[in-house]
Amino acid sequence: MSASVPVVICDDSRLARKQMASALRGWNVEVTFAEHGLEGLEAIRAGKGDILFLDLNMPIMDGYQVLERIRRDDLPAMVIVVSGDIQPEARARVLELGALEFIKKPTSPEIISDVLHRYGLLTELEHPADQIHSEEVLELPDYYQEISNVAMGQAGEMLARLLNTFVDLPIPKVSLVSPQEVESILLNASNNDFDLVSQGFVGPKLAGEALLVIKRSNLETIAQLMDMQGQVELLEEELEMSLSNALIGAFISGFAKQLDFSLNRATPIILRDYKAMPEQNSQWQKTLMISIDYQLKAHDFHCELLVVFTEDSLPQLKEMARYFS
Repeated sequence: MSASVPVVICDDSRLARKQMASALRGWNVEVTFAEHGLEGLEAIRAGKGDILFLDLNMPIMDGYQVLERIRRDDLPAMVIVVSGDIQPEARARVLELGALEFIKKPTSPEIISDVLHRYGLLTELEHPADQIHSEEVLELPDYYQEISNVAMGQAGEMLARLLNTFVDLPIPKVSLVSPQEVESILLNASNNDFDLVSQGFVGPKLAGEALLVIKRSNLETIAQLMDMQGQVELLEEELEMSLSNALIGAFISGFAKQLDFSLNRATPIILRDYKAMPEQNSQWQKTLMISIDYQLKAHDFHCELLVVFTEDSLPQLKEMARYFS
C-alpha cells in the first residue's frame, strides 16, 4: 500500500472538523486538525499538509491570511476552502489567492470526492488507511456554533446581494444567557442611538425571537448602497425592514433547514426607545443566544443580529442537534 497522504483540516469548529474528517473516511489519508490559521500553517511547515481544507472565518489568523502566507512563503500545500461564507466575492478572493477550489458548507463525501477527482487527487487517496487519527468528542455548544456559522453565511450572502457590496463575516458567538443579560444588551443599544427590529418565530416544541440592532446614523450608508440617497428620513422604516428581512429571514431559514424543521415567523416590528423585556420572558433562568456582528468594513457600517430561544426550547434543540454526531 502506498504511503498515506498528509491532510490538514483547519477550522475553528469541532463539528466542521469532524464532518470533514468523516467525508474523508476510508481514504488513504493521515489527518491533522488545526483550530485556527496559525496552527494550520505550523502543520503545513511540519510536512503534515500536502492538502489543506481551510475555513475562512477563524480566530488568530483567518483563511485569507493563511492563503496569503502560503503564497508569500511558497509553502507546498494544495488548498481547498470549505466555508459558510458563500458570497461570490469570497469565492473570487480565495481563488485569486491560490486556492484550488471553494466548497460551501455543509459539505459531503460526494462533493469532496468530485473536487478531488477534478484536480487529479483522488487516485492517490483511494486506498484506505487504517484509521483517521485525532477523533474529537463534540460538546453540545459546538453544534450550535457550526450550524450558526452556515446560517450566518447564507444571511451574509443575502445582505451582500441586497447592498451590492462585500460583507465581512465574524465568528458567531453562542452562549447561555439570562434575561437580565439580554435586557442589558437591548437597553444599552436603545440608549445609544440604535433601533431594534424584532421578529418572533415558532416551530415544533420551540420558539424564540430574532432582534436586529441597527444604528440609526448608519442608515445613510445603507441608503447610498441601495441608491436611495437623500431619502433616509422618509424611508427609515423601509430601510430597517429591508435589512431585517434579509438577515433575520435568511438566518432563521438556514438554521432551521440544517436541523430539518420549519419555523413560522411573525411580522417584524421596530422597537424604538426600548424600555424592558416582556414579563413572560423574564421568568426563565438561562437560554441559548446567538450573536452575529455583520460588518461592511469598506463603509464603516455594522449591525448585530441576536437570536434568542426560549428556555423551554432547549430540550428540543439538544435533541435535534444530536443527529449531527
